[in-house]
Amino acid sequence: MKLSQINQQRLLRFKANKRGYWSFWIFSLLFVLCLCAEIIANDKPILVTYQGELYFPIVKDYAETDFGGEFEFEADYRDEYIQELISEAGGDIYWPLIPFSYSTINYDLPSPAPSPPTDENILGTDDKGRDVVARVIYGFRLSILFGFAVTIASAIIGISLGAIQGFYGGWVDLLLQRFMEIWGGMPQLFMLIILVNFITPNVTWLIFITMLFGWMGFVGVVRAEFLRSRNLEYVTAAKAMGMSDSRLMFKHILPNAMVATMATLPFALSGSVTILTSLDFLGFGLPPGSPSLGELLAQGKANIQAPWLGFTAFGSLGVILMLLVFIGEGVRDAFDPRTSY
Repeated sequence: MKLSQINQQRLLRFKANKRGYWSFWIFSLLFVLCLCAEIIANDKPILVTYQGELYFPIVKDYAETDFGGEFEFEADYRDEYIQELISEAGGDIYWPLIPFSYSTINYDLPSPAPSPPTDENILGTDDKGRDVVARVIYGFRLSILFGFAVTIASAIIGISLGAIQGFYGGWVDLLLQRFMEIWGGMPQLFMLIILVNFITPNVTWLIFITMLFGWMGFVGVVRAEFLRSRNLEYVTAAKAMGMSDSRLMFKHILPNAMVATMATLPFALSGSVTILTSLDFLGFGLPPGSPSLGELLAQGKANIQAPWLGFTAFGSLGVILMLLVFIGEGVRDAFDPRTSY
């Protein structure tokens, strides 16, 4: 698919911003790797060979009896008994790079949890004996997917309301603006904490609750573009020809408003990640045991004697937000025709 001339110029401007361009590729690489978290960090082997047959435990559960054991329970591949059964049959176990999942407890620690970094746990363990690297990988994936979900849902609502405000103006614009002033004046984090207390927190509910405030950041830029464009000649001509309001709004005016909206998306994504981290840090976020950077940050605060927890959580979150901000700056410059390259 060939890009239009204006989009080719935008791409060149984005590439000219080296910081944003390389941040995009680094972030994309990290995100793709985290999408494959089960292959990188898992307490189940990737592949088991037993009596000439291939088994894939990360895809399918196998019972002990499948490997010559005595019970119908799911095989525990970390158990020496299962390992001996497989080894005696001439089989092999191929583990992921990190043989721990985010919830795996290492019972063979050299010191009480949280234990310092070792060859087995290169960034140590948390206060429950779980591998920190595995929790960071899964937590990174969960945070970014949460941010994408909130950002996309908020953008749909905010763009739609901004388009309605700017296109119709008058009382519609006035009422929605007054509502936004009241709604936006509320302390968002405290409101989120109050709302979370009324329900059992899970990812779906947190996305919905966060979206209640996230949409307002998109309304202003879309509303301004529609207020500017609704009286232009091509809009007036389209109305005179009988074009419907919805078609005129979303097919002809909205593409112009998307320029400013696209530059807002990376910053909205970083804000969503920050909100989830804040809620988890305060204990009002995801259910206990979920892989969370905020929960790891809270553990670092509670365990001053284990500095690797705080440094890892702070470093991971800092890298995510830094990359997203640099990408946002690159996108903003790409859509700004005044930027030279």
